[in-house]
Amino acid sequence: MSFSPEEVERYARHLVLSEVGGPGQQRLKTATVVLVGAGGVGSPAALYLAAAGVGSLRIIDGDTVSLSNLQRQILFDTADIDRPKVEAAAGRLEAINPHVRVETLNHRLTAENAASVIAGADVVLDGADDFETRYRVNAASVAAGVPLVSGALGRWTGQVGVFTGKPCYRCLVPETPPDAETCARVGVVGALAGVIGAMAALEAIKLITGAGEPLTGRLLLYDGLAATSRVVAVTADPGCPVCAV
Repeated sequence: MSFSPEEVERYARHLVLSEVGGPGQQRLKTATVVLVGAGGVGSPAALYLAAAGVGSLRIIDGDTVSLSNLQRQILFDTADIDRPKVEAAAGRLEAINPHVRVETLNHRLTAENAASVIAGADVVLDGADDFETRYRVNAASVAAGVPLVSGALGRWTGQVGVFTGKPCYRCLVPETPPDAETCARVGVVGALAGVIGAMAALEAIKLITGAGEPLTGRLLLYDGLAATSRVVAVTADPGCPVCAV
């Protein structure tokens, strides 16, 4: 697959990287990434994946843009309020990079449609804000053998992990925590979404291009208030109902 002169200039900073180069950029161009949620994590992730030249972005989100989203969901602007998120996202991403094909799914991910949503994907990036959806994405990704990049945030802290079979996300969080918090209830600093979303996009790019060492089986924990981060290993659960069966 060759690049047009415009693409060569567009991706020039990738093409000179030894870890990406022409072959890596070609892999990006032919890749399909599924984004589950176009919220705090999905918004910045989508922007960077489109700018990077990922050939196909499939975005699933059944929500509309609200005024309170704009504090952190930088994919949208004031004129997008009350528009379906996927519709507004498609226009913005195609304006950033016309070489990217954006497929929009204006509904929630369910147990019934999860497998079809991720079919044919090279990477799934989960930015959902509820554990039920995260569990569905994880189960479908494990069943399909598709790498999963998971990002989450709240208040001043966030996390990013990569799961490729064992261990899976369910090994990390076996059950919904009884004290699970939501951004609507406890708040979140807007810039944190950019940090975590960009990290998630970077992990997806690494998986596609084969560059570096993805956070496979590991979880990066970021504390925005203390400006510190640490990486912990995720252990496979021998009794996991998803990856141990």
